[in-house]
Amino acid sequence: MDPSRPSDSGLSVGSASPGAVALLYSKELKKWDEFEDILEERRHVSDLKFAMKCYTPLVYKGITPCKPSDIKSHVLGSEELHYVIKQLSTDSQQSAAALQEEASEILDEMSHNLRLGAIRFFAFTLSKIFKQIFSKVCVNEEGIQKLQRAIQEHPVVLLPSHRSYIDFLLLSFILYNYDLPVPVIAAGMDFLGMKMIGGLLRMSGAFFMRRTFGGNKLYWAVFSEYVKTMLRNGYAPVEFFLEGTRSRSAKTLTPKFGLLNIVMEPFFKREVFDTYLVPISISYDKILEETLYVYELLGVPKPKESTTGLLKARKILSENFGNIHVYIGDPVSLRSLAAGRMSHSPYNLVPRYIPQKQSEDMHTFVTEVAHRMQLLQIQNLALSPWSLVVAVLLQNRPSMHFDALVKKATWLRGLACTFGGLLTWPDNEPAGAVVQASILVHANLAGLVKDQVALRVDSGDADMVDGLVLQHVRLLMCSAYRNQLLNVFVRPSLVALALQMTPGCRKEDIYGCFHFLRDVFSDEFIFFPGNAVKDFEEGCYLLCKSETIQVTVRDILVTERGNTVLEFLIGLFKPFMECYQIICKYLLKEQEDYFTEKQYLARIRAFTSQLLNQGASQCYDVLSSDVQKNALAALVRLGGIEKKKVNNDHLFNVNEPATAKLEEMLGGKTPVGKPATAKL
Repeated sequence: MDPSRPSDSGLSVGSASPGAVALLYSKELKKWDEFEDILEERRHVSDLKFAMKCYTPLVYKGITPCKPSDIKSHVLGSEELHYVIKQLSTDSQQSAAALQEEASEILDEMSHNLRLGAIRFFAFTLSKIFKQIFSKVCVNEEGIQKLQRAIQEHPVVLLPSHRSYIDFLLLSFILYNYDLPVPVIAAGMDFLGMKMIGGLLRMSGAFFMRRTFGGNKLYWAVFSEYVKTMLRNGYAPVEFFLEGTRSRSAKTLTPKFGLLNIVMEPFFKREVFDTYLVPISISYDKILEETLYVYELLGVPKPKESTTGLLKARKILSENFGNIHVYIGDPVSLRSLAAGRMSHSPYNLVPRYIPQKQSEDMHTFVTEVAHRMQLLQIQNLALSPWSLVVAVLLQNRPSMHFDALVKKATWLRGLACTFGGLLTWPDNEPAGAVVQASILVHANLAGLVKDQVALRVDSGDADMVDGLVLQHVRLLMCSAYRNQLLNVFVRPSLVALALQMTPGCRKEDIYGCFHFLRDVFSDEFIFFPGNAVKDFEEGCYLLCKSETIQVTVRDILVTERGNTVLEFLIGLFKPFMECYQIICKYLLKEQEDYFTEKQYLARIRAFTSQLLNQGASQCYDVLSSDVQKNALAALVRLGGIEKKKVNNDHLFNVNEPATAKLEEMLGGKTPVGKPATAKL
């Protein structure tokens, strides 16, 4: 299903009945027997034989064979780089030769040095590790076949979701397994500091980019020309993460546009006929870095990547991390996306080598493409049984009888399927066995004692670990797994919240509240730009499909059996509502006229910790820096906070009336109003 076109359902805000809804919303349930466990063969064949196999991948039909050193020569000799150097030389009084030398040094720092020997080394090593810590690595074979064809036709850009350090190693391992060319991968400079490992990553296809370019025009010119040269030549698939960094909270992060802009440019400058964008969804039963992520969300600085740290992490080899599911989506043609939308003509008016400022139309197009790719990623993320189990347990603390948990988790499984979720729940096993197996994999977070299942968070509340409250650490770890459900449930859940917050049952009023909530939480969840009505239609359709509501010409009515669904959906999103209310209350008490983001994060953490310690709130989710930063961004966007740049730093100032109004609207004290007036 095209995630950007739910309006075809026909259920507009003024439509007559849910019967008008077309079946275009019903996502085809992908059967897991279409997936292959690539570790199955690895367990029966020598790892050395696998690593040393004949590896001759089919490549892009227009490729001119070249070495990594040839790509460097192409970049340093490019007209675009020479033009930028000439401009910088004129502006800065530096000689062109000195700038050319600096460009060469930048290129040496960033460029990959792809070597078959390194690929074979990682194939051997990763095969050993994956068999040790994972039960299965499942890949959809149809996606592999489509990718194989795409790679031979046009340059390919791989766009995986990003939940773990091992994402890019895993993807290269999979492509090597299927005799596809391993990609060249955009990686952070952090990895270069790792002795030996940085060099091995470079030889396995990683090219390194600085986290920020700081207005360095020469660095930007070298980097963009390097990426475009690899893409134009079809040297190998180019891989990067739209999210820019790993998601610590298991929710998809809002996209970054820099690299996407770069890989689109050769098509618009007619340097390639087309470019394929391939969304890839990687789902883990258990995240390797689950504890590390929570520490970071609670304010502990991220440890520097180092070889020593990697060696210390060897203890994970004795753990069981369950299964991985990798869904390789259909290649999306950039040419098709641009047809009727974007013209090549702006690029035809000036020579190709002259950099152009991006037009507003192009920025809008890139933004839409980024969101479309992320929605395709989300659509194919797999939900493990544990994500259902932990969502139920979090709403039923301190404990549940095992049979009651199995019954509720099975009910939730049916609801998730109705909403189009992709579940990895085995059909051929009893529900009790599935639930018990998921608890066993996550034994650090939950336990079964005398038929009672409890999260390991409600005993020893004062216990500390590394200066953090152990209860908060474990609760945020549980929240991350619950968050995996939110991608599937967000639209019907926002409709459910709007039904609760809106007096009466007028469809127009409920839509106004939905629109408001969607605006507030658009930094938390991925919504296609300008699709508020279509998102509302989808949410209503799914609630109709689950027999939760009935839609008439003017009203939305809750059915007799609908209250159970609504109660669960409201409980699922209640933490976000409470988080934003608490943050608004803190900001209204903020003493300083102006503050930095760093000051805000430290103060809000102290404020919320005090609330939790005093028992004034049970909303532990507000301790997450992810939520705190998203709330700050939302308040800036909605006018609750003013933001200005002073001496290369951003300062924030609270707009008290607007923030107070937002807090009252979230708490239901002030009616939201119609969409046109539903913004602060």
